[in-house]
Amino acid sequence: MSEMTFEKMIRQMTPAIYASLKQAVELRKWPDGRRLSEAQLELCLEAVLKYEVEHEVPEASRVGYLERAGCASQQDGEDEIKWVN
Repeated sequence: MSEMTFEKMIRQMTPAIYASLKQAVELRKWPDGRRLSEAQLELCLEAVLKYEVEHEVPEASRVGYLERAGCASQQDGEDEIKWVN
């Protein structure tokens, strides 16, 4: 009997399982409504992140993605300041 490693499980994970785990992490609940324990949350998050890397999910679709917009203070033009007494 072969041993299933975490990495092998990630490689064999289906998109449906990935979506279910991702939703569980987002809601902190299983599909049946039970809350994830801290250990389950950590394990699911690790699986989701590894799946995204292994299956080359686009960066903008990954968990925790933040768009890198320019700093507001570096925009062209000057901001108008209105003094209020």
